[in-house]
Amino acid sequence: MRSLFACLVLAVVLGMGTCGQVIRIGVVGPMAYIQGEHQWYGATLAADEINAAGGIAIDGKTYTIELVRIDSNEMQPGPDAVSAVERAITALKVDFLIGGFRTEAMLAMTEVAADYRTIFLIAGAADDGLLKGRVDKDYERYKYLFRVTPVRSTSLARVSFILLGEVMDAFRHELGIAEPRVAVIAEQAAWANQVVALVELMANAPLPFGLGGKHVGTWRPSALATSVAAELSAIERAGAHIVFTVFSGPVGVVFGRDWGRLQIPVAPVGINVEAQAQGWLTATGGFGAYMATVGIYAEGVAVTEKTLPFMAGFRTKFGQIPLYTAGTYDAIYILADAIRRAGSLQADAVIQALEATDYVSTLGRVAFDELHDSIWGPGYVTGLGVQWQDGTKRGFWPRQWRPDPTAQPDLVVGYPGTVPYQIPPWVADHWRGAGE
Repeated sequence: MRSLFACLVLAVVLGMGTCGQVIRIGVVGPMAYIQGEHQWYGATLAADEINAAGGIAIDGKTYTIELVRIDSNEMQPGPDAVSAVERAITALKVDFLIGGFRTEAMLAMTEVAADYRTIFLIAGAADDGLLKGRVDKDYERYKYLFRVTPVRSTSLARVSFILLGEVMDAFRHELGIAEPRVAVIAEQAAWANQVVALVELMANAPLPFGLGGKHVGTWRPSALATSVAAELSAIERAGAHIVFTVFSGPVGVVFGRDWGRLQIPVAPVGINVEAQAQGWLTATGGFGAYMATVGIYAEGVAVTEKTLPFMAGFRTKFGQIPLYTAGTYDAIYILADAIRRAGSLQADAVIQALEATDYVSTLGRVAFDELHDSIWGPGYVTGLGVQWQDGTKRGFWPRQWRPDPTAQPDLVVGYPGTVPYQIPPWVADHWRGAGE
C-alpha cells in the first residue's frame, strides 16, 4: 500500500494520468570524458524542462521522460560499447537511444539498435558512413537511425574549409602572404580520414575553386596522445603558416598546451572539440588562447532565439559552456516533438514523424534529408567558427558569409554577436613582413 500511495503522489506531482507512464531514453556516450559528460548534461536539462512542463501527451495520457546513463567507454577499443547498448535495450528496457561519439564504436552500436528495431538519434558522431550506404541502401534495417548533431563529416569539412579560408585571407590581407602554407594534424580516427583528404586537396587547389595555398604535410597522432611536441616541431620546420586541426578527443588539449607553450609560429584552425569547452584555457595551462575551431555555441552569439537561453540554463546548472555533444538537448526535444505528432511510441509511427521534422533548435533549423542526416546550409544548421579571444570563446563565422555569390549575390549570412578573427600575436609578429 505504501508503494502504491507513493506512486499515486508521484503521478499527481508530475501531472501523470496513470502511474508508470514513462518513456525511457538511453543516453549513450563516453561518460568518463567531457564529451560524454556533456551528452548527459544536455539530455538532463531537456528532460527536466519537458517533465516540468507536463511531460509528453500521447492519446490522452501523459508520459514523463526517464533518462538512463549508458557509459559506452568509446574512447577505448573493445566490446564495451556494443555490450552497453545491448544491455540498455534488453536489460534496462530503454525505448529510445540518443548520443554516441566515436565512429568505430557507433558502427557497431547502431547495428545493435537496428537488430532490436530501436530508434537511435545520433548526437556526437559525424562520419558519413553511419547513415550513407545504410539508410539509403537498406532502409528497412537502418530506418531507425537519425543524426541531429554534428552535421555529417563532409558538411563539417565544408565548414572547416570556410574557416581555413577565413584564416588564409587574414594572412593575405594582414601579413601580405599570398600563398599561405598549410599543415594538417589529425587524430587517428575513422571520422577524420575524409576530412583530412579533402583539406589536403582543397588547400592546394587554386582560387576561386580551392583555397589557393600549399599543403606542406600531414601528421596523425593518437587521439589519446600525451604530447605532440614532436609533431609541432616538424610542422614548424616544414614552414607552415597555418595548421589545420582535426581533433575530437583529449589530444586536442595536449595540442593546445604544447602549441602555446612552445610558441609555435602557426595559426591553428579546424576542428578541436576540447577547445569548445568552458575549461579550455585552464586545461591548457593558459596556453590555448587564440585557438580557433568549428563550434556550435559561442559567448553572446544567437544562432536562434533558443540558443542563448539554453546556454544560460546550461551554465547555471552545470557551470560550463556546452560542447556540441550537448546537442542531446535538442535531440530530446526533437524526439519528444516527433512522439507528440505521431501520437504513439510505436517505432514506425515515430520514424515517420521524425522524417517530417522541421524544428527550430539551439543549433539552427533542424530537418532531416533522405539519409536521415540533419540538413546543413543557410536557413538550417551551419555551425560556427569560434576562437578564444581575451579569455572568452567568441564566434567569428558566419559574420558576412556569402554562401553562393554567383547564384544568390544578395544572400549574406551572419549571426548577432560574432566578431572578427584574430591571428595569434606571436604568429603575426613572426611572419609580419615575410610577404611570401
